[in-house]
Amino acid sequence: MIAFATALEPLRSANRMLGYDAYRWRLASADGRPVRGSNGVECAVDTSLEDERRKMAGPDRPSMVIVCSGLNIEKYNQRTVFAWLREEYNRGVAIGGLCTGAHVLAQAGLLSGRRCAIHWENLPGFAEAFPKANVYADLFEVDANIYTCAGGTAALDMMLKLIGDDFDDNIVNRVCEQVLTDRVRSPTDRQRLPLRARLGVQNSKVLTIIELMEAHLAEPLSLIEIADHVGLSRRQIERLFRQEMGRSPARYYLEIRLDRARHLLIQSTLPVVEVAVACGFVSASHFSKCYRELYARSPQQERVDRKQPMAA
Repeated sequence: MIAFATALEPLRSANRMLGYDAYRWRLASADGRPVRGSNGVECAVDTSLEDERRKMAGPDRPSMVIVCSGLNIEKYNQRTVFAWLREEYNRGVAIGGLCTGAHVLAQAGLLSGRRCAIHWENLPGFAEAFPKANVYADLFEVDANIYTCAGGTAALDMMLKLIGDDFDDNIVNRVCEQVLTDRVRSPTDRQRLPLRARLGVQNSKVLTIIELMEAHLAEPLSLIEIADHVGLSRRQIERLFRQEMGRSPARYYLEIRLDRARHLLIQSTLPVVEVAVACGFVSASHFSKCYRELYARSPQQERVDRKQPMAA
């Protein structure tokens, strides 16, 4: 709902600042029925895909179609929606995706060889499911006439970019003042809090080591390799991690690999053995043992227990 609202409100505000309706929009669902968000709020819509197909050749043909989707998107499989998106794209209509909307665009075959953005929580599963898409942990990406953003307030930044392209910085600044934001973030600004803020860690060496670990999950580095990279001894690294993280570096490394595995189990249909390999485990049995010790359930149980209702 945050992504949905922060995509629409800048357009409404821009119209108000301009003094005329430079932007118009309508809401569509596959069947024309209202859509309930994951927060329980129901949104009325204006049209169905059948209605939209009839509008393609007339004066109400859209210049842009934006897909807004939410939780459990990997289970979404409406071929009529995918076909409609391809039809719109092939007729020169710009296509956008909010939050996990990039997943729908990829399923429609529109992101092969394209730069795109998706919410950081969904990025591991997306990257495994759509290896031909060039996905980044950016706030938003614009590749020709394909627009994608990571969701949340990143939708505001993407729409401000669109308004800036259509008009000028003066209008963008006035819209920013209206919605009480102090700047337009760059597409490549980070989605997540910096490690220092996210973990509450101040030691720069520990932060560098954690960044190294997060960059090498499929092929974990040895502690010796990490030590050589940061110019510390193994004993110094062990001591720093005990002080700053309350556990050994090996234990912390294992936990972040298992966290990635958890996301892949929930977001993808990869076999457990492939999830294990993608997260740096030499065997499925070792992976399952480590997973059960940390989460008190097997990888197979995770897929059953962590199912959530889809909102799209």
